[in-house]
Amino acid sequence: MNRVNRSWNNWLLVLAVVGLAIAPLLLLRDAEFGGADVEATAAIKEVDPNYQPWVKPVFTPASGEIESLLFAVQAGLGAGVIGYVLGLYRGRTERDNTQRQPQIKPPRADSGDY
Repeated sequence: MNRVNRSWNNWLLVLAVVGLAIAPLLLLRDAEFGGADVEATAAIKEVDPNYQPWVKPVFTPASGEIESLLFAVQAGLGAGVIGYVLGLYRGRTERDNTQRQPQIKPPRADSGDY
């Protein structure tokens, strides 16, 4: 794949991701977006109103903003680790491909092949 096609593919993928992120906001204007924890708690209470959790949280953030910050930091660190691992494997693959290619030596000046 040449460089121009790869660039177009990358931009199309970025556009698709942005579109997927914005589409729910535009299509469901009055929807209330909640987390999975709220949905799971409501479903459990519906099935068994007397349910008691087995464990309690080790740490409860002081506010929703701090909770969002911690979630964003966790997501950023995870993305960094995934990016590092993908780059590491790609670099190893490129290095291995470079080492497998036969080295073409230029003709020696005294051999008469020039």
